[in-house]
Amino acid sequence: MVVVVMIIVCGALNENFFSTRNIANISAQISVTTILAFGETLLIIAGLLDLSCGSVLALAGVMSVYVYKQTGSMAVSFGVGILFGVLCNYINGVMVRDVRIPAFIATLAMLTMARGCALLFTRGQNIYQIGDYIWFGQGMVGFIPIPVIFMVIVGVLTWYILGHTSFGRSLYAVGGNEEAARASGINIGRIKIGAYLINGAFVGLAGILLMSRTNVGAPNSGQGYEFEALTAAIIGGTSFSGGLGTAGGTLAGAFIVGFLNNIMNLTGVDSYLQQVIKGAIIALAVGYDMWAKLNRTRKTLGAAKSSKEPKEEKS
Repeated sequence: MVVVVMIIVCGALNENFFSTRNIANISAQISVTTILAFGETLLIIAGLLDLSCGSVLALAGVMSVYVYKQTGSMAVSFGVGILFGVLCNYINGVMVRDVRIPAFIATLAMLTMARGCALLFTRGQNIYQIGDYIWFGQGMVGFIPIPVIFMVIVGVLTWYILGHTSFGRSLYAVGGNEEAARASGINIGRIKIGAYLINGAFVGLAGILLMSRTNVGAPNSGQGYEFEALTAAIIGGTSFSGGLGTAGGTLAGAFIVGFLNNIMNLTGVDSYLQQVIKGAIIALAVGYDMWAKLNRTRKTLGAAKSSKEPKEEKS
């Protein structure tokens, strides 16, 4: 409903909003952050977090571009990008599971390490002249951009994992109540590592698409993308306290953010003011999530209390 209202409002504010070119551009522009948001959704549902996805995206992307320039193989470069995303997130998972570092701190450390590795490997220089590598981010199948196709594939995969696998059900259980999940026989450590590995594959793919779309291997790219992804997931109904969230909701949240960015650009809203608005939206979304959870808890406790009260005997 929010998406529909935003479409109507944006169309009323600017007549160019409904153009086919503009809608295609919005879909392509949000594809990278939406793929990241799907990974964040899996993690947040399990009570985890990834603040490093923007930096890992950059590292995976530049390594993929470098390998392509050395080998000329699209398949090998694609695999390398995914591999680096998975490797960095495996380290995140190990820090969280084995070292017992909170996810916030572990991924914050990876944010710095991955960015440093990308800058160290490239000596802070962009990688240019990437040739046919741009197909990943700029290619088309008919009138549909390749990044949009990847976004849909990742969205369907996320939907399937969450709704049709035991792993997905375990994610909800771990995020809802970790101790209860452990007591029911769920391998908490395996679930956390698995969530980070899937997120890593998504982040690696996002890095490939971003470098291809911008036609350069840039070690400084992806800055702030983690917050765009978190915003899309939270606005889409993924509870920051864990245990709640859907792939469809995250997709809707991503389009809300995309439409908002687009209409602010079309109407000439100052770029600094745009950051203020985005920050306010994150605060409102998290605040609403906490309020809704508190309300649900009160209702549950109220229902439990009323059920325990002795019923009056009939005379």
